[in-house]
Amino acid sequence: MKKQGIAIVCVLFMGILLFGCGKKVDKEEKIKDLEFTVVSDDELPEELKASIESQKENPFRFTYEEAGYLYICAGYGKQPTGGYCITVDEVYETENAIYMDSNLMGPTDEDAKGSAASYPYVVIKLELIEKAVVFQ
Repeated sequence: MKKQGIAIVCVLFMGILLFGCGKKVDKEEKIKDLEFTVVSDDELPEELKASIESQKENPFRFTYEEAGYLYICAGYGKQPTGGYCITVDEVYETENAIYMDSNLMGPTDEDAKGSAASYPYVVIKLELIEKAVVFQ
């Protein structure tokens, strides 16, 4: 009888542990997609433009804040030709971070023909959110 009582208590305790805590929220769960603007070179703040210029030889990922805006920068380093394109596939917010997913698309043979090396990068601008940025 004593063994049955211990077994029942153990089963009840395990049930409480497994089901009593409720749903656990995934910290990486998307809260919302963020609106952003791709910023052209002539619209970049001078300090940001200088930082990009000094890092463009190698791939880079960094952020820059100015005047209530967050600039998210992704560079792909030196490429053998021109004609590359960068897509920004997703920018979204989670409970703890902002996620940005971008990809480098290679040039067509026609775009690459006879062109010099290039340093493709993209800068997006969004309203300032005080969270870490995760590059995917």
